[in-house]
Amino acid sequence: MTTVLLQLDRIRQSYGEHHVLKDLSLTLHKGEIGCLLGPSGCGKTTALRCIAGFESISGGEILVNGNCVSSAKSSVPPEKRQIGMVFQDYALFPHLDVADNIGFGLHRLPRNERRQRIAKWLSIVQLENTARKYPHELSGGQQQRVALARALAPHPALLLLDEPFSNLDVSLREHLSLEVREILKAQHITAILVTHDQSEAFAIADKIGVMFEGEIQQWDTAYNLYHCPETRSVADFIGQSVFLPGKVIDAHRIETELGMLHSRIPPECATGSMADVLIRPDDIVHDKTSLQQAVITHKTFRGAEILYTLRLPGGHAVLSLVPSHYNHEVGDKIGLKLVADHSVAFRPEY
Repeated sequence: MTTVLLQLDRIRQSYGEHHVLKDLSLTLHKGEIGCLLGPSGCGKTTALRCIAGFESISGGEILVNGNCVSSAKSSVPPEKRQIGMVFQDYALFPHLDVADNIGFGLHRLPRNERRQRIAKWLSIVQLENTARKYPHELSGGQQQRVALARALAPHPALLLLDEPFSNLDVSLREHLSLEVREILKAQHITAILVTHDQSEAFAIADKIGVMFEGEIQQWDTAYNLYHCPETRSVADFIGQSVFLPGKVIDAHRIETELGMLHSRIPPECATGSMADVLIRPDDIVHDKTSLQQAVITHKTFRGAEILYTLRLPGGHAVLSLVPSHYNHEVGDKIGLKLVADHSVAFRPEY
């Protein structure tokens, strides 16, 4: 049985009459990497700052290793929470070299142990040859790894990462996110990050909480968020999709213009009523032999694939990811086939 390391139990946080966090709850087990994902202003950074102890909460509890570190009545100071943090701008000390930046939080250790700890983390983040360089002499990726090593060198119980890759270009961000996950997993470190970038969240996190307006609408794996969203907001936010109207046949089936689908149907959608079915680009495949035709209204070249927007005969649009050697033009008709064996439906928005 895994140990719960971090628990947020219905925490609330407000600025006057503005409620930033509303009964926010999540559970993170030891060794897991969690993520708070959402648009700007949804409260994810505030939640991280509350966990760190930089912000107070007006209700609920924050527990680390079963110990309450924040409630409406009491708060453990940040430096006593055993929490490390990597900031968005890295916050490295410009007057200290790499080794001294990493060793900054180790001043209470004996000199030899401190030196060994610094050497260990220089090796883990593969920066042994930069120990005597200063932050301005490093690339953005190197600075990020120094910040990570500095946060982890004191052996915190929990690591917090605040938009850790937002200052990096796309290719470096993708490479470094995988590298950071490997480091955290190899060292059995529990961590939680905040980001607005879905690709980043999917690459790093074991569990992701999709946030809107101070609430987590779903705390789940990336796979379930994409394929089994619990709310229309999550379905709309995660990945690309369209909602195709259909008629509810029974408790498990819905008839759409593309055919019959087995679907999770909301209880408020009775037999014979209409519902909106979530259709992903990978649910629609190009099929030259299909009698079902659609008109290309837009195309986006993505290298190995082309994302086509297709207008069905009934006027509704769907998306389809097609290998890029099928290079059709806007206005062409192409054959398509629905390959989704199961779908999720939602009550229509009128």
